[in-house]
Amino acid sequence: MKYFKHETAVIDQPVSIGDESKIWHFSHISENAKIGKRVIIGQNVFVGKGVVIGDGCKIQNNVSVYEGVTLEDNVFVGPSVVFTNVNIPRANIDQKNKFLKTLVKKGSSIGANATIICGITLGENCFIGAGSVVTKSTEPNCLYYGIPALKKPKTY
Repeated sequence: MKYFKHETAVIDQPVSIGDESKIWHFSHISENAKIGKRVIIGQNVFVGKGVVIGDGCKIQNNVSVYEGVTLEDNVFVGPSVVFTNVNIPRANIDQKNKFLKTLVKKGSSIGANATIICGITLGENCFIGAGSVVTKSTEPNCLYYGIPALKKPKTY
């Protein structure tokens, strides 16, 4: 094993975890997840079944990365970000065959407490402001924030 796993982390099998990755306290990696090299998964992170996380990603504390999400290389996910995978959730209706895919392109950054609604693509190197609710796909190299998140003039 060439990665670090805190003793309280739960890693289902089978999974693939790249060299030099770190999985911290109380995190849960579900079966068939693929985690790249040099990934940092913070405390209390849930990684769903079949999720793909590219090389060099940083996922901060209390993040839920549900089934259907792919993070390309070098994506930053701030604390308490939530990804969804069903547009109209219902407790009494099984919708596992209706999970929508979400793609976060390489180099993107998602600020703390943002919510990413399923079925969209976040463009390469985009920046999502803290607390935003992203309901539509974003362009590459652009800043988005608000509820709903809208494209803003580049200020960084």
